[in-house]
Amino acid sequence: MNSLNDREKGIADSIATAEKVKNEMSQLKAENEKLLVQAREERTAILKEAKELKEKIVGEAKEQAKLEANKIIIDAQQQIQQQKMAAMTEVKNEIGDLALQVAEKILRKQLAAADGQDAYNKLLSEQIKLN
Repeated sequence: MNSLNDREKGIADSIATAEKVKNEMSQLKAENEKLLVQAREERTAILKEAKELKEKIVGEAKEQAKLEANKIIIDAQQQIQQQKMAAMTEVKNEIGDLALQVAEKILRKQLAAADGQDAYNKLLSEQIKLN
């Protein structure tokens, strides 16, 4: 009878140990599920933060590119304006030179004749008298 009691006690102890292990396994499973939920939440937060950071960086890069493009356009417009002014000045100088050359040729032609010289001398003497 002793051995029967010992056997019953051994079986009862085994069942109790099995229940204890089963409870521990349930607790571990619950903790694992909780850790998985936390890991998923952290992953979602990290992905969200990474996406926001990416959008911020892309936005800043686009803004910087716009600023650079505008600066290039403004510089180009200024260079065009400067070149235009330089060309206009050059054209005006050429026109002035041509006008002087034409006037010189006309005066030389008029003064080449004796009548022209007399008229010019008379004009000069009148201007000197007026002063």
